[in-house]
Amino acid sequence: MTQLTDERATPPVDRPTLLSPGPTRPASDPGPTDRFRGWVVTLFVTAIAAITRFAMLGYPTDAGTPVFDEKHYAPQGWQVLTDGWLEDNPGYGLVVHPPVGKQMIAMGEAIFGYNGWGWRFSAAVAGTLLVLLVLRIVRRMTRSTLVGAIAGVLLIADGMTFVSSRIGMLDIFMALFVVAAFGCLIVDRDQMLERMARVYAEGRILDTAYGPRLGVRWWRFGAGLMLGLACGTKWSGLYFILFFGLMSVAFDVAARRRYGVRRPWIGAGLRDVGPALYALVLVPVVVYLSTYWAWFASETGVDRHAVGSKVGFGGSFSFVPEALRSLWYYSGNVLEFHAGLTNSAGNHHPWESKPWTWPMGLRPMLYYFAEGDQVTGCGASTCVKAVMLIGTPAMWWLAVPMLGWALWRALVGRDWRYAAVLVGYGAGFLPWFATMDRQMYYFYAVAMAPFMVMGLALVCGEVIGRARDAAERRGTGLLAVCLYVGLVIANFVWLWPILTALPITPEAWQQQLWLPSWR
Repeated sequence: MTQLTDERATPPVDRPTLLSPGPTRPASDPGPTDRFRGWVVTLFVTAIAAITRFAMLGYPTDAGTPVFDEKHYAPQGWQVLTDGWLEDNPGYGLVVHPPVGKQMIAMGEAIFGYNGWGWRFSAAVAGTLLVLLVLRIVRRMTRSTLVGAIAGVLLIADGMTFVSSRIGMLDIFMALFVVAAFGCLIVDRDQMLERMARVYAEGRILDTAYGPRLGVRWWRFGAGLMLGLACGTKWSGLYFILFFGLMSVAFDVAARRRYGVRRPWIGAGLRDVGPALYALVLVPVVVYLSTYWAWFASETGVDRHAVGSKVGFGGSFSFVPEALRSLWYYSGNVLEFHAGLTNSAGNHHPWESKPWTWPMGLRPMLYYFAEGDQVTGCGASTCVKAVMLIGTPAMWWLAVPMLGWALWRALVGRDWRYAAVLVGYGAGFLPWFATMDRQMYYFYAVAMAPFMVMGLALVCGEVIGRARDAAERRGTGLLAVCLYVGLVIANFVWLWPILTALPITPEAWQQQLWLPSWR
């Protein structure tokens, strides 16, 4: 009896518990609540972006003709407009990119004609919309209109996207479509969390070990449409399909784990992977094929009737419709053309660059240059005009430390926002290392720029601090971020002459070239 009393008096031994010390139900997240102010800020920042993108849009030209690679795409856009939405690109003997970008250029030419405004108008619209999208995406990711506005301002002041928005090439359209797809998936993530919360509140979350079915996901379908248009602009959109598809499924697994689904991985495999393949693989394929509607409807498109003339009717794939087989043959010729643009084959360009130089913009591109007696307006006997594709160093030179911090926050801090930004950045960057011998250029990095800006904006948000932080802490953080944004804007203004071909003296031109690799 005494022994029993002693045992009861002995303090119990600590044992592990199966109960979490935190709340058993995830906290609700209503998102940004300042909708009116959010749209006022969005429209104001977008208006500034439009002013910078459209000012002097038709300048410069090469004696009224396109500059740099506009010489390929502006005539192709005009041919699309005047020849039944078809192109044959006689300079190459085949069309080296899918049709969407050229069709976008053709829309501007339909409004303004075959001039600088015509072949650059659609690019300027795309560059302006890109600022709007990045602002809204970052606002949603951070639940802060202020941080979203910072992202928008940083993108306005990025020389890379600024120049790409003012030249008739394809890369700005590619960037617009992949960022739009990314934004759709971010909204889809929030919507799925709302649906999981509703199921949880109704007490049905554990009805099955795999979690609930989440219904029709229109935002993810929208992402598929955008990815199809990205592939219809450049084939490098395929990389984003792969990366974004994995990201979407990861969002689904995380949502099921967050709400206590017993088998979240299997649940995502059973409930989410199939619809994801439909939305992010099948839909882009259908959209991509649809972009060739004019080619399919034509009788004179390049290799439209390759089957029967260049390819036999028989073979293992004779069951495939002849039009699709002809498109496959045509695409194979395009792939062969690109694969042949290698350094080992003797293809060299003075402004070529490799992917490891892109994060810091170590090797920009000179799009336009003029000097001599015909260039005036700088107040000196000799003047220079130039357009250089160059990322604003105040941002691009911080890309590597930003990426390091993002990796830390994603892997150690489990911050999904940084992980998502890294996925987008990686899709535009990492795949290019697989073909190092191929001729590459800095404008391939245009699709990376919005995600770099998103990452910098997330860091700025952390520097500012959270609403519950002390006022002094937030005030100091806000001051530091304002100084940084001011530095970025000042750097952008400094570069303005070589981004817009304003006449400057040769001495001023040399002062703009900060690194030997810029020459």
